[in-house]
Amino acid sequence: MNKKLKEKIAESLSAVLPITVIVVALCITVTPMPLAPLTLFLAGACLLIIGMGFFTLGADMAMMPIGEHVGSRMAKFKKLGIIALLCFFIGAIITIAEPDLKVLAHQMPSVPDMVLILSVACGVGAFLALSFLRTLFGWNLSTMLMVGYAVVFLLTLFVPQEFLAVAFDSGGVTTGPMTVPFIMALGLGLASIGKSEKAGTNSFGMIALCSLGPILAVLLLGLMYDATAGSYTPFVIPEVNSTRDLGIEFGKAFPAYLLEVTEALLPVLLFFLVFQIIFLRLRKKQLLKILMGMVYTFIGLTLFLTGVNVGFMPVGNFIGAELASLPYNWILVPLGMLIGYYIVKAEPAVLVLNKQVEDITSGAISQRMMMGGLSIGMAISVGLSMLRVLTGLPLLAILLPGYVLALGLSFVVPPIFTAIAFDSGGVASGPMTATFLLPLAMGACESLGGNMLTDAFGIVAMVAMTPLIMIQLIGLVYRVKTGGFRSRKAAPPPKTGETEEEIISLDEEDVQL
Repeated sequence: MNKKLKEKIAESLSAVLPITVIVVALCITVTPMPLAPLTLFLAGACLLIIGMGFFTLGADMAMMPIGEHVGSRMAKFKKLGIIALLCFFIGAIITIAEPDLKVLAHQMPSVPDMVLILSVACGVGAFLALSFLRTLFGWNLSTMLMVGYAVVFLLTLFVPQEFLAVAFDSGGVTTGPMTVPFIMALGLGLASIGKSEKAGTNSFGMIALCSLGPILAVLLLGLMYDATAGSYTPFVIPEVNSTRDLGIEFGKAFPAYLLEVTEALLPVLLFFLVFQIIFLRLRKKQLLKILMGMVYTFIGLTLFLTGVNVGFMPVGNFIGAELASLPYNWILVPLGMLIGYYIVKAEPAVLVLNKQVEDITSGAISQRMMMGGLSIGMAISVGLSMLRVLTGLPLLAILLPGYVLALGLSFVVPPIFTAIAFDSGGVASGPMTATFLLPLAMGACESLGGNMLTDAFGIVAMVAMTPLIMIQLIGLVYRVKTGGFRSRKAAPPPKTGETEEEIISLDEEDVQL
């Protein structure tokens, strides 16, 4: 176990190190920074690396096995209504547990936090139930996404502009480190319900549909609440004059994130234990390994959130403000693209998704291929977001043609690439986006005197959009290389029976560890 943990921490180090080097280089050159925020950033980076290592190991040991076991057992239920109701309940509790959702709630002062959280949770739950029905009946994902986004863009005609950015941002932040491993694994377990030839494809696409629910929920809230209520609170960089002050800053924040993660994981743990007692009845060694994985997940998320919130948010805001105040502030665009290219590698849920994609496609879509597509997509997203901050370009002017292109591609690429692409959109916009890229845009916007709600917010939405195009372009290349446009066959996913055997073998291996 220690060996696996060391491997995960080493992977985290390689993912976080590039963005750390970029930030330090900026602080030395174009954006000289006081030692206080830089010290906080470096300490936060250390916590982030360790936290990611613990979390990814915990996801492998607990979150994904729980999802697979629960999904496989639910697939044996005879009443569809019960399965759909369970999907709604699971989607709601896992969304409420998502740490990024609390960040989103604070961004919209005009709506009470709990109202927004419960609305978004219900949106995810409803669309998770819809995803189950798609898996069961083999409904076409492209068509469902086309209808869903048509309704979304129709609603934008009636919703205040101040709500649009937060609404689209919500679709990204709710598919974070808690939601992704569980829903991906749940989809794999439920895939056995559907038609065998589509099981591999249908195990993806659940996150894609679940991302629609929060967008619709926040847009509906926009019809009921005044967008102008509340105000933006600027970032305050704490004074750090010694190592003691550094410890105090992290020490003050640690209990809050400890409680936040406890509240996040406790409903998931209780649900699993009830399901275990009534339905699963896993062997003792399997159960102990899952519980140990929950402990690793708890430690990892706590360290990760403490590190990024205390160390990364002030630095992101400071760098954004300093770059925007330069005579050559256009440098925001290329530097934003550079930061975006590397920061996606530090998203914990991205690592989980890439591994799952490689496993389910038997290596046809490698982790390296996925990461390359996501990195390029992220670079374009952040570059366009910085351009919006500089010019005040409306969010819909980029999102509308982007989604039209993405949805158009969905009808010509292998279906599995569409499912993976739309899943990737939600996964790429995780805690690193919310705690570094968003403050970066907010700092730049504040320095330029722009509208925070319309110009800075929306970066999460941009990050969630470009992977839809990039991954499908990879799928288009794959299609051309494997048979041109004569057929729309997916990359060779495992058959349903093979998937079930793979799950069983993993469980048996887990017992031996």
